[in-house]
Amino acid sequence: MRNDMADPEGPPRKGRLREEGMAALTLGALGVVFGDIGTSPIYAFREALGQAAEDGIVAGEILGVLSLALWALILVVTCKYVLFLMRADNNGEGGVLALMTLAQRSTRRRRTLVMALGAIGAALFYGDGVITPALSVLSAVEGLKTIPGLEHSVSRGEILLITSAILIGLFLMQARGTRIVGRLFGPVCLVWFVTIGGIGLIHIADQPAILAALLPHNGVLFMANHGVAGMFVMGAVFLTVTGAEALTADMGHFGAKPIRTGWLAIVFPALALNYLGQGAFALHRLEVASARGVEFVNQDWFFLMAPGLARIPLVILATCATVIASQAVITGAYSLTRQAIQLGLLPRLKIRQTSEHAAGQIYLPTITMLLFVGVMVLVLGFGSSSAMAAAYGVSVSGTMVVTTCLAFLVVRRSWGWGWPLTVAVIVPLLLLDLFFFGANILRIYEGGWVPLIVAGGVGLLIVTWVRGRKLLLAIDQSQAIELEELARMLRARPPERVPGMAIFLSSGMEAAPSALLHNLKHNKILHERNLALTINTVNQPAVPPAQRLDMTNIDENFTRAVLNYGFMESPDIPRDLAFALRHGDNKLEPMQTSYFIGRSTLRPSKHSGMPFWQDLLFIFLYRNASDPTDFFRIPPNRVVELGSQTTI
Repeated sequence: MRNDMADPEGPPRKGRLREEGMAALTLGALGVVFGDIGTSPIYAFREALGQAAEDGIVAGEILGVLSLALWALILVVTCKYVLFLMRADNNGEGGVLALMTLAQRSTRRRRTLVMALGAIGAALFYGDGVITPALSVLSAVEGLKTIPGLEHSVSRGEILLITSAILIGLFLMQARGTRIVGRLFGPVCLVWFVTIGGIGLIHIADQPAILAALLPHNGVLFMANHGVAGMFVMGAVFLTVTGAEALTADMGHFGAKPIRTGWLAIVFPALALNYLGQGAFALHRLEVASARGVEFVNQDWFFLMAPGLARIPLVILATCATVIASQAVITGAYSLTRQAIQLGLLPRLKIRQTSEHAAGQIYLPTITMLLFVGVMVLVLGFGSSSAMAAAYGVSVSGTMVVTTCLAFLVVRRSWGWGWPLTVAVIVPLLLLDLFFFGANILRIYEGGWVPLIVAGGVGLLIVTWVRGRKLLLAIDQSQAIELEELARMLRARPPERVPGMAIFLSSGMEAAPSALLHNLKHNKILHERNLALTINTVNQPAVPPAQRLDMTNIDENFTRAVLNYGFMESPDIPRDLAFALRHGDNKLEPMQTSYFIGRSTLRPSKHSGMPFWQDLLFIFLYRNASDPTDFFRIPPNRVVELGSQTTI
């Protein structure tokens, strides 16, 4: 995932780090990178302790659960992501698809396996993307019930109504872009982390014994004494590290150093202090309950730590922080979808720019609608953050397993690590990921099936689209004529010529474009200048302008051209061709240029290709893919579409 809110102009290189300053980039990262993991204290400790509360809670269980939470942050986030995976960047970019392209570059024999892992990771992210806004915003609004005087006056229906209103406003805002409000994300999150750290510190002073949770043996003893129940607790403890993927996914946005600085200097200390404070507060309440001889009840520790009416601003601040976390996930879904489209994993979707100056400010109406429907179904279907928490974690832990597997290929093939070092680093990380994944799998019946259903649906679309495109390409290649051969034939029997330049979009670099063949067959004409153009996505985030266009002259009639784009870029054919051909005889004249696009009408086949139902699904995706005119930003009045019927 890559989020494009705070600074969407492009990936930060060393010059930008000096120009903008570490402080500004670190502040921006607080609002984009750490939004999800930064709001987890609202519900994570409560849910983890709740899993251990079936037969009552003792002080050792509070220490054990807290120890597991703190060491999850240390091992998963600090060790795996901050110290290790942030080194595995693709020209500054991170995330599961960037890691996939890096692994593909380093291995030849396992490219299908690598693409499958990347597709699984991308599919699992969408499952996470549906749950994060629903869970985080709902958990913040539920804080209203902790405000004195509102405990019994705020109903469940009113909480759902307020949550729904906030989420509706959030999704409606997407079409307008987030650049203006995005400037507030960093400062608001800085206030958030200072606040939650300060509240936690106050309560640590009340129960200094809680610092024993920093010793890992408390967590080990808890797991040893609780058996299967301990695994359910671990599934809830994993809530503390959801959002860790954003640390690598947003490297291209802010750079590794600002993210590391933000985590080590601000975010991790604030989270650790808050969790310790919640544990101390729970320990104190346990002692009070024991002294009075009453039952100890698991409560909403995060909000209850704030005194009295101070909970009102805390609820407001928490709501703002969860909205920011939700925005980060939404824009991450936009960015991931654009990457998947460029890499050929998903069909073209309509992508709108929401800013004239910020290339990363994009809006995808289809993704927005699907996310909105999924989020609202979860909010209204589960009804509470506690019920929904069981659904969280499966997709995130699955993605972590995928990233570790891809990292194995990178360190072995690209970095050249030997087997001893590779095993010493990767195996413990993979075992940790598998342990968390197994703990979350146990909670499938409680709601963990939700992200798996979403991920499975996305995965089916990816598999169908990739297989269908391969079949379609094979059919085209079986009927294709090489451009050089066509050029020789036309020199021998030249057709009628018309003035101007014709640009024929082609999926292959050697074959004559199908639109060119149809034009010759039906119109029997040839333009003065003819460009066979292929769009090529390379395994790097962005392509320098000097490397954008590759051209090869076939003869006086034809030129073969390749426009190269990185997987983080959105194609703009007229702009990039005009820039590359601004000099010389091939200068692009917009009003004398026509774009020819080949577009087939597909028919399913019961006896060849994919299963019939999958043929129908692929045809549906193909027909509803974004018009190439819109996707490549070609002027509609300069486009000619030619095609034929094809049976797959």
